Amino acid sequence: MKYSENDPTAPSRKSPETHHRNQDKVKRIPIQPITIEATPRKPAWIRTRLGNEAKVREIKQILRAHQLHSVCEEAACPNLSECFGHGTATFMILGDLCTRRCPFCDVAHGRPKPPDPAEPEHLAQTVRTLGLKYVVITSVNRDDLRDGGARHFVDCIASIRTHSPSTRIEILTPDFRGRQNIALDLLALALPDVFNHNLETVPRLYRSARPGAHYDQSLDLIQSFKQRHPHVMTKSGLMLGLGETSDEVKTVIADLRRHGCDMLTIGQYLQPSPAHHPVLRFAEPREFEELANFARELGFSSVASGPMVRSSYHADAQAVALMA
Repeated sequence: MKYSENDPTAPSRKSPETHHRNQDKVKRIPIQPITIEATPRKPAWIRTRLGNEAKVREIKQILRAHQLHSVCEEAACPNLSECFGHGTATFMILGDLCTRRCPFCDVAHGRPKPPDPAEPEHLAQTVRTLGLKYVVITSVNRDDLRDGGARHFVDCIASIRTHSPSTRIEILTPDFRGRQNIALDLLALALPDVFNHNLETVPRLYRSARPGAHYDQSLDLIQSFKQRHPHVMTKSGLMLGLGETSDEVKTVIADLRRHGCDMLTIGQYLQPSPAHHPVLRFAEPREFEELANFARELGFSSVASGPMVRSSYHADAQAVALMA
């Protein structure tokens, strides 16, 4: 779809015939999202912060002009206005169509196109244009690719290093299902400063919340990367509100630490649409603080835990202090 300066909306939001969301996305998954009579009312502590709207528009226009995507837009992140308003964004590479149908996520499902060979250069130019000192790169799941998209991550990292050698790079990767060894071999060619892979929820809920993913494989990915590159920080993220218990969350946190995870984010799940997995509860701020303290006691070097925390939210502040 042709870019228009007058309407910088992400193209995927204008293409429902190819970019399936909401009911079109989740209707074919084996375990349908549970239904509840009434979603709990949002508490007072669930509040988004408004950013500089002119800056938000500027960031969107830059993304459209360079044919780039942000997970902030594609996943309808509640912190978009604040982050874009500060001139930061989490870039989403490998297209805007995911090969999976996770019912908690608002990224569109569909048949993806081949990776764009020009994307690494476009991304690097955008990072330089924005003057970013810290950049987060994530991607859709690309189960259609032999390497799961790992080579494209490497190309993006290498291109940014060429154009902005002082910029710190965090990658938030998929699980590379069935291709972990291939992916890890490739990622060794251009290492990030932080390697991030989200577990999202507790293992009991994987079949309903993360169809196609496997808890143990995600843990093994983090552990294997850390064993190969002990000097690179590792990171993961969890959501509350999908039906987990506090004890289950603590078990996951302990599992992450045992598998070499250094940094942790914990946030509140928010339902993108009525067709998605419902919010079963809103965790109170004190629970986030209790879980943060528990994680710190286990030895995590950095923990960001709160209702509006997301994996990439203020990632620069969380990581840069540790790497200084």
